[in-house]
Amino acid sequence: MRKQVIAYLHTHWDREWYREFEIFRTRLVRVFDNVLYMLESNKVPCFYFDGQVCALEDYLEIRPEKRALVKSLIYSKKLFIGPFYCLVDEFLTDRTCFSKNLELGMKTAIDLGCTDFIGYLPDTFGHSKNVVDILRDFGIDKCIVWRGCGDFPAEFRWCGCDTVNLVRGYFQDVFSMDCSIEEKAQILKKNLDLIAEKSGLFLLYPIGADHLGIPEDIQDQISAVNELLKDDYNIKLGSPFDYFRNVGKNFDKFKFDDELRDNSKTFTLQGCYSSRLDLKRYNVQCSYMLNLASRYVRFTKTEKHYDSILNYAYKLLIKNQAHDSICGCSTDDVHAENIVRYKKVLQIAHEIIDEIKLETKFEEKMVINLSDRFYSGIVEFESAKLQNGYEKFAYRDGFEWDLLANTEKIPITEDYKRIYTYLAEIRNVEPDETEFIMPEISDKDLRVTDTSIENSNISLKIKDGKIFVNSVPFTLLDFVDLGDSYNNAPKIDDYGSEFKILRTKILYEGNYRAVLHIDFEGVWDVIPLNITLDNRSNYLKFEFDWNNTQKNHLLEVCFELPAPINSVYSEDMDSLIKRQFDSDYDIRKNLPTEKGIEAKTNTAPMQRGLLIDESLNNIGVITKGLTQYEVFKNKLYIPILRATGIISNPKNPARTTPAGPPIETNDSQMQGRNKAEFYVFFGNETAFDEVLRQVYNYLIV
Repeated sequence: MRKQVIAYLHTHWDREWYREFEIFRTRLVRVFDNVLYMLESNKVPCFYFDGQVCALEDYLEIRPEKRALVKSLIYSKKLFIGPFYCLVDEFLTDRTCFSKNLELGMKTAIDLGCTDFIGYLPDTFGHSKNVVDILRDFGIDKCIVWRGCGDFPAEFRWCGCDTVNLVRGYFQDVFSMDCSIEEKAQILKKNLDLIAEKSGLFLLYPIGADHLGIPEDIQDQISAVNELLKDDYNIKLGSPFDYFRNVGKNFDKFKFDDELRDNSKTFTLQGCYSSRLDLKRYNVQCSYMLNLASRYVRFTKTEKHYDSILNYAYKLLIKNQAHDSICGCSTDDVHAENIVRYKKVLQIAHEIIDEIKLETKFEEKMVINLSDRFYSGIVEFESAKLQNGYEKFAYRDGFEWDLLANTEKIPITEDYKRIYTYLAEIRNVEPDETEFIMPEISDKDLRVTDTSIENSNISLKIKDGKIFVNSVPFTLLDFVDLGDSYNNAPKIDDYGSEFKILRTKILYEGNYRAVLHIDFEGVWDVIPLNITLDNRSNYLKFEFDWNNTQKNHLLEVCFELPAPINSVYSEDMDSLIKRQFDSDYDIRKNLPTEKGIEAKTNTAPMQRGLLIDESLNNIGVITKGLTQYEVFKNKLYIPILRATGIISNPKNPARTTPAGPPIETNDSQMQGRNKAEFYVFFGNETAFDEVLRQVYNYLIV
């Protein structure tokens, strides 16, 4: 039976990737001028603009005179836009940012006249199951995906959402190829046959690719191809909405209620979660600080005054969360611009907080709890004055915040002072309540030696040259990395070179805090680590700060547990999800030999932390920008640095087909200063939540 092919015209628009934003935007203007001409002159019936509106904003900044035409085409359902502001990586953004992405995207799309929305996710590197709930919150009940679906049918119900699997992907540029109609028909027949195996009477076929315009003679080409394929297929231009209307009952035939990360049929490029970890650190910090600033805004009398600046800051952040940006697989210049955007976000968040502190007459030694729960713990506050009775911890030189925020004053040279950081303890501060920090010293519960720090809840000890967190051995390992920004690729016989402990000393010991310093010595570098324990705390803080001198390598911390690790709970969109692992699987023994294959891995993304179940000591880790972990036998590995120097290595042994251009990216070797910060605790999901709230506290101090 001849099958109907609903083909939709589109372009997938990476705002930045192997070329920088302004270069791609110049191309965007040419491409979208062409699209608008084709739509306005009725040469094509409709166009689907990639599910994101930020590219349309980029266009209209250069072509503001086209706004009325764009609105008329959207109103007449010739141009489909939204629902997202930007197509972000689903595993490296939290629930707040993903929701804000939809809020900003849908507002822009609706203002331009769009009323029809699909959760269009054609190229993200796998799919979080939690995005479906967020889409549903915004009234979206349809979704289109690709990577991570494995051998799924074209239509399935994903976590209750009618979902289309683009069986052959979104990148279908056959009508732009320089070859004969007969050759194009052969290519189409091959692809359509594969899609038909997973479809019913109707097939969905994208026409387009990255940064690609519409061929002027597209309708003539389709007519010619249809004549050659008339025994099997009839291709008609339409929209994804046409397809959903025709296959409504098919979604009931196959259901799946988990995340989509199967790389057996499509690359999911898991090494991205440890590429350019400096970007991940900035991303987490910006998300936290914008959330904190947003919470604090409700305490000002001019709350609406901050709406525009907060939305502007969120747009900057969300643009950086596009997969080629946050994943660290773009050019050095792209990532340099990412860092500038991140710094702008932090500047805005800090200035909003300081302005409101000034307006609300916030005083030194005051603390306000902006969370929805009571808060107790050690806090830091700054003062340019010596504060008797408080524990002095550190200092810096600079201006006091209130002088910088006050529009009736301006700092002069004499105002540049030494500013001290003090430690204090607060107990049971109620939600939305303000209290003064008192100088009382609680009973000290810290025990310190040159090789150990501990309290009644947790300990770290060094015995016979080994580090033990409670009873769990902790090591630092260095591996060769033969991969690229997309995929880590190990040497077949490399199981890591272990760093040795060179020296230890106590950096700080007070009533509230102790800091143990460890120098690790490897083959090439000495890597320092500071481990902090606060009074009565149930977690240890690990801070690496070192100078990387080597290339093409992977640094990982390792926790050696008493039995094989078969499952891990890790944070995804602000919730813990359970992932199963084959702990015996060894990627070194399973590197692909056939073209088009990406090695299966035992790595997975995380957002702010993970938890191993109680049979393995209930160990948990909260991180600040370490976004990947790996399981092998009884060991849990967390990368703190991955240094590679190319976007896509054509000789990557873990992926036999390129995933991008082989552009050298020297900055992704991460030479120079690097940081890594994480927190270790023991306990169940309740402990995970408590430590997460301590590390990411919503306090203004």
